Amino acid sequence: MSGGRTDRVVVVGNGIAGLTAADALREAGFDGELTIVGDEPHPAYSRPALSKALLLDGDMSSHELPPTGHAATELLGVPATALDLDRRLVTLGDGTVLPYDRVVLATGSRARRLSGLSEELTLRGLDDALSLRGRLAARPSVVVVGGGPLGMEIASGCLAAGCQVTLVSQSVPLIVQLGPYLADVFVKAALDQGLTIVETGSARLERGAGSARVVLAEGTVLEAEMIMTAVGDVPNTEWLADTGLVAKGAVPVDSRGLVRPDVAAVGDLAAFPTPYGLRRVPLWSSAIEQAKAAARALVRGDDAPPLRFQPYFWTEQFGLSLKAVGYLPLEGEPAYVDGEPGGGPALMRWSHDDGTGVAAALNYRVPIPRLRRMSRAAA
Repeated sequence: MSGGRTDRVVVVGNGIAGLTAADALREAGFDGELTIVGDEPHPAYSRPALSKALLLDGDMSSHELPPTGHAATELLGVPATALDLDRRLVTLGDGTVLPYDRVVLATGSRARRLSGLSEELTLRGLDDALSLRGRLAARPSVVVVGGGPLGMEIASGCLAAGCQVTLVSQSVPLIVQLGPYLADVFVKAALDQGLTIVETGSARLERGAGSARVVLAEGTVLEAEMIMTAVGDVPNTEWLADTGLVAKGAVPVDSRGLVRPDVAAVGDLAAFPTPYGLRRVPLWSSAIEQAKAAARALVRGDDAPPLRFQPYFWTEQFGLSLKAVGYLPLEGEPAYVDGEPGGGPALMRWSHDDGTGVAAALNYRVPIPRLRRMSRAAA
C-alpha cells in the first residue's frame, strides 16, 4: 500500500458505504486484517428497500443483500465512541480498542427529529421498518410530516395498507428535490389515491390530551393514531468531536474520499467535491461510488482515480416509479425521448444552464447505463 506498510484496516460503519469499502479494499489488493464495526446488530442491508418494497409490497426479504466476500471480522451491535488520530486507535462503546493503519469512517446519519416525544416515529433502520409494518396492520390514521421523497414513500405505503393519511409539507411535496414539473406529476397521483396534503410554514409536535399532536404554523392542530416524521437526517459525527475532522456537521474529503492519507470518509457523513462545491449527497448510489473511490485511494494513494460521480435517484410511490441520473432539482419542462406528458410511461431529459444534464425514466423500463449516457448527451 502507498504511504507505508498497512496490515490493519478498520471500517467504522456497516451500511452500504462500509460494506462497499470493505469489498473494494479486497478488490484493490488489500489482503491484511480487516475489521468492520457496526452499531446495528443486523448484517448490512438495503436501506432504500425499507420505504419501498418492504412497506409497499410486503416483501420480507427485499432488504437483504448478497453474501459478502470481504472475509472481515465483523463487530456488530456496538458503536464507535472515539477516534485517536495520533495513536491510530478506534474506541468502541464496550471498551474495545482497535488499532489501525488505515481507517474508513462510514457511520452514516440518523433521522432528524422534531421532538423528544415517544409518539414521534421515524423510518431510518430495519427495526423502524419492521415496527411500522406491525403498526400498519391495524390501519391507524396517520399524519406524515415531511414532503420529501421519504415522507411521500411512507405516505404511499400507509395508504396502500388501508390507512387514512395526511401529509404535512412546507411547500409542494417533492418540489425541492425534483423541481415543479415532476413534483406536479407525483402530487397528482398522490391526490388521486386519496392522500390529503397540507402545506404550512412550519410544524411542531406537542403533547396533547394523552397523546402527541401536530401543530401547524397557522395554529391548526392535526391528530392521528400514528405520527411519522421525515424531515431530513443528521450525520453521525459526534464520536469524531475531538478529532478536528468535522466541519459544518460533516467530514470534508478530497476528490478521492480521503481526509488524510490514512483516513477516508464515505457515505452520508462525508462532504465531497461536486460542481456545486463541497456537498453531502445522501443517496445510496453516492455511498457506493464514494466507498469504491476511497478504498482504492487507501490502497494506491495518488495513483487511484478521483471520484467521478453522477447522482442516481430512485423513488417508488403512488403507483409511479422514477429513476433519474444527474443533479436535481429540475427547472422547466423536459424533452421527451419517448412517451408524452400526462404521467404515463416516459423517457425524458433536461439540460441545465451550467452545462450539466439529467435523464429520467417515469414508469419506463430502461437500463441505468442508458440513462447515464442520456444525461451526458443532454449536457
